[in-house]
Amino acid sequence: MRSVSYAEFGDPTKVLQLVERAVPQPGKGQVRIKLLLSPIHNHDLATIQGTYGIKPALPAVPGTEAVGVVDALGEGVTNLSVGQRVMGGATEAWAEYYLGDAARLIPVPDSVDDATASQLISMPLSAKMLLADLDVKAGDWIIQNAANGAVGKLLNQFAAEAGVHVVNLVRRDAGIAEMAALGIGNTVSTEAADWRDKVKAITGGAPIVRGLDSVGGEGPEALLSVAADRAEIISFGNLSGQKITLSSDNLLFKQASVRGFWGARPRATPEAIGKMIGELVSAAAKGTLKLPVEAIYGLDEARDAARASGEPGRKGKVAIRG
Repeated sequence: MRSVSYAEFGDPTKVLQLVERAVPQPGKGQVRIKLLLSPIHNHDLATIQGTYGIKPALPAVPGTEAVGVVDALGEGVTNLSVGQRVMGGATEAWAEYYLGDAARLIPVPDSVDDATASQLISMPLSAKMLLADLDVKAGDWIIQNAANGAVGKLLNQFAAEAGVHVVNLVRRDAGIAEMAALGIGNTVSTEAADWRDKVKAITGGAPIVRGLDSVGGEGPEALLSVAADRAEIISFGNLSGQKITLSSDNLLFKQASVRGFWGARPRATPEAIGKMIGELVSAAAKGTLKLPVEAIYGLDEARDAARASGEPGRKGKVAIRG
């Protein structure tokens, strides 16, 4: 079968290649799945680059989330059937066929399209877990950078449902219109020298108690500069690739704190996570949660897909098809 692979860590637009591999055989408790769509997440690209928290043995096959059709059942699998469409976390998904843990796969309701199903768990679940991790209540103000990313957009939706107010920072002026087109307001571009004044105007001077940083580098410091005393900043990503730099003034005199969040090791209990997943599937089935895919590439176009995934201004994910 055809599969995307990489034999060394590095730039995905250079190290990804198409190879022939044996069709995998499902073991006990596993199923084999024929790939329909697998989205390209930032953590997929970081893993290929060798900069993520998990480094697979090489050569490796990328792809950590997908939707596909069950093709074969392993020993002891009774909760799924051949021909059933399933979604959820995966390993080595950028291939014609991949294996999944039957106990962790989720049947896809007929009303959910492939684009939404392919990315329903990773980013939406992260957004829900982050909102819970922020420990805020209705009426509170939070602020996030890289707000036009997948998690940022979803966080706005879930925060609105909880009555939490969000200030959205984007790096380009054009990002304000992009967010507005999605019905998301309270957006400020940090290209403007007076962006801090604009943030204050949005909140009316109300305290910003939490911040969510996906940029790294000077990102947390920028959030702290407009946050309230004793605010907490949660670091979720590092789009800049730079080490976090903080001034002692904000930490000391605001008595603020900065800590990390990793969806692979959440604070939420398994029961809470199961409830969140149920909410996501229900919302997708009702059509109140739709996740667009902007462009689809074949397995033989993985390098081009990785390049497209890094382009600004996208209105949806880039995905790999089987």
